[in-house]
Amino acid sequence: MPPAEHLHEDLVAHLTRTSSLSPGEAARVVADVLAYFGEPTEEFVRRRHAELKARGRTNEQIFSRIAAELPLRRVAPAELSLRQLRRIVYG
Repeated sequence: MPPAEHLHEDLVAHLTRTSSLSPGEAARVVADVLAYFGEPTEEFVRRRHAELKARGRTNEQIFSRIAAELPLRRVAPAELSLRQLRRIVYG
């Protein structure tokens, strides 16, 4: 298997051609985006809950929003009920 930095050379080259990014900057952007969307479901739910709670949202608003956001992840996880989302956060 090729090293991780070579898996997305075509994307890095595309970003370099179509933007003002250098190859190093484009590679960092690709790595950051992949890391963001590669976040495990449980970590995503906990992180989003904390972010939305800090913005003053209620749990009812938070869990509905997280449920709507989950299918938009890079690899959509199995559909989780609001109860399952709460259990991820509160155990």
